Amino acid sequence: MPDRKRQKSPRAPSIALGEAIERAKAIYEKEQRHAAPTDVIAQDLGYKSANNGAALSTIASLSYYGLLDRPEPGKLAVSADMQSYHYAPDQKVKRQLVLKWLLAPPLFRALLEKYEGGLPSDATIRYDLMQEGFKPVSAESALKAFKESVEFSDYYQAQLDKETTDSSQGENLPLVEDAVTDTPKSQQRQESESRRDKDEALDRIPVRLDAKRRAWLEIPYPFYEADKRRLKAQIDLLLTDTEDDEASEA
Repeated sequence: MPDRKRQKSPRAPSIALGEAIERAKAIYEKEQRHAAPTDVIAQDLGYKSANNGAALSTIASLSYYGLLDRPEPGKLAVSADMQSYHYAPDQKVKRQLVLKWLLAPPLFRALLEKYEGGLPSDATIRYDLMQEGFKPVSAESALKAFKESVEFSDYYQAQLDKETTDSSQGENLPLVEDAVTDTPKSQQRQESESRRDKDEALDRIPVRLDAKRRAWLEIPYPFYEADKRRLKAQIDLLLTDTEDDEASEA
């Protein structure tokens, strides 16, 4: 149970990742990767000193994302990753770093692990934050920073891209039809490859079975109602065979 008497909300960035990167760039342009006193870093960010809440909150946010390091007491420096981002030769490298920074705050990582496939409503996220010990005002700030960071990083599209890449490397996984036909597997694979060569309008859909296993559905275009009925019949047959096997084992 969260401690309802705590005076402070859990640590989390108060600004979104996109803004944090721009702030870190401003520091890098003035200091490079040299360590500088905290007051100087605050001035690089546009504050008079680090002796105010806004400056300290911004510096803390940059540190949570991994954009700032503390090489020695009282001094800060732009991280090596920030320098790599500044000189990255292409957008792919930058995107990888952005995704790394998004997952650096423990809160953000935990939320993204929980919200697999997409974000829920603001109300749900707000409730989850308050369950973690955030006060209402702090929950709103964390919610805004979190949502804007996820959007900036295009996190869920990156997850889809990764699954697509994984699927292209999983050609040796058994097809669903392997389990429901008597055709030799070698012949099935040859037929499948032939179909892919002849018909480019083929959508390969991953079906997650558990944490480590998945199957694939290859759907042609156009996909007619008769096709749907036949596919459903094949799946029903597969389920029937599985139930019979389980019953015999029992």
